[in-house]
Amino acid sequence: MSQFYVVVDKLSDWQPYYPSQDVITFDDYLEQTSNSKKKRVRIINLCRDYRYLKTGYYCSLLAEARDHNAFPSVKTINDMGSHSLASLQFEKTNQLMSNLAHGQNGDSLKFRCWFGQTLQPQFEKLANTLFERFPTPLLEVTLTYKDAWQIKRVKAIALSYLKEAAEQEAFANAFERFSLKMWRKPKLQKQFRYDLAILIDPKEELPPSDEKALKLFEKAAHQQGMATERITRKDYMRLAEFDALFIRQTTSVNHYTYQFAKKAEAEGLVVIDDPTSILRCTNKVYLADLLNTHKVDTPKTRIVKNASSEVFKTLESEIGFPMVLKIPDGSFSRGIVKVENQQALETEAKTLFEESALLLAQEFMYTEYDWRIGVLNHKPLFACRYYMVNNHWQIYKHETNNTESGGFETLPSFEAPKKVIETALKATKLIGNGFYGVDIKQSGDRVVVIEVNDNPSIEHGVEDAYLGKQLYNEIIKDFIERIDSRGKKP
Repeated sequence: MSQFYVVVDKLSDWQPYYPSQDVITFDDYLEQTSNSKKKRVRIINLCRDYRYLKTGYYCSLLAEARDHNAFPSVKTINDMGSHSLASLQFEKTNQLMSNLAHGQNGDSLKFRCWFGQTLQPQFEKLANTLFERFPTPLLEVTLTYKDAWQIKRVKAIALSYLKEAAEQEAFANAFERFSLKMWRKPKLQKQFRYDLAILIDPKEELPPSDEKALKLFEKAAHQQGMATERITRKDYMRLAEFDALFIRQTTSVNHYTYQFAKKAEAEGLVVIDDPTSILRCTNKVYLADLLNTHKVDTPKTRIVKNASSEVFKTLESEIGFPMVLKIPDGSFSRGIVKVENQQALETEAKTLFEESALLLAQEFMYTEYDWRIGVLNHKPLFACRYYMVNNHWQIYKHETNNTESGGFETLPSFEAPKKVIETALKATKLIGNGFYGVDIKQSGDRVVVIEVNDNPSIEHGVEDAYLGKQLYNEIIKDFIERIDSRGKKP
């Protein structure tokens, strides 16, 4: 479980807000003895002055020395205090001020924001962006007009700056949303050892886990002493509240899921899947080269860097038709096309090159189904046969208004062919020790890896059709074992 403290210079600074035993003075924090390393401690630093060698600076510095998670961090404080560093952070913010009324050269504007929010709607996007770049509870932003509005200064301010009731109320509401646990009254029910954040996007069309599966993950966690909370993109700054992060969204390096994984790992959380796994799995060019280098069997594959006729002739000679073209970061059969001849190859390649500087050309292997082997921490967890859509060559068929998928068959991993399991384990060993879904084609004695997925689908009634609740228990158990083993490290 995480412990929260709000540190202020004087308790009177917190007087306008709801009282809490977790609000302490800097002197109290200074005198605290070192906490057990098994308990994560989060410090919300609301001291009056963050300048070098002032109480706010020392509060964050001591927090980091004690392995506590300080907000703001010393790095953030230093970035705001350095003009050269801060100026770099302001790149690309000018477009966020394009909605402001034109001014006269020399004009200035000033606004305050708390946890990325402000009472002035015209500054909302800018406030949110600055909070992401300078994660600090309270900021005062000064703009100046010189042919266009520019950021002149970003300054961390004290609670005492908020004099108006409307600002105080807005701050309290934002603080509550930012750190809900501070406001929870002690519960009589079972206390949990650890906290698991499950990252989801409620609007995602094809999420890795459906609602029933998510509830089964939550139930398994609670039974094993782990609290859960579903989080979304807006909870980025709350990651340090948790002990572990389980990403249940489709991931990509060029996406906030990767940023979540990076930040969670930096905060010391156990992350599935970790940023390295996301990087290695989501780009098919990287994965193809990795598998080829380590002699893991795959269909004949070539990396394509231009749409010249010479390249197309080489592909026809080396791979032959039909052939599959892929963009590096496609998922759920998107960004993948089959071409039957030279003309189709040229047409489709030129279209796909508009999305990516590199493509993959791959030998087409027709099979009635693809194997999906679930691997957790180097051990096979489940085996599925995903069948192709009727009269189609893929598992998914995307139409204008809907997505159609083929059938499936789930069986224990020990019933899958030995070579299929061995190939899956060989591939995932190159990626890491996370949770992966290996897509494999089998044709006679030939077994080849199509791709390795870093956050494989777990849907109720599909991947859990054989193991049932045990599947969810095994994944949660792995989280707990990772947290426990991390706590034992010196």
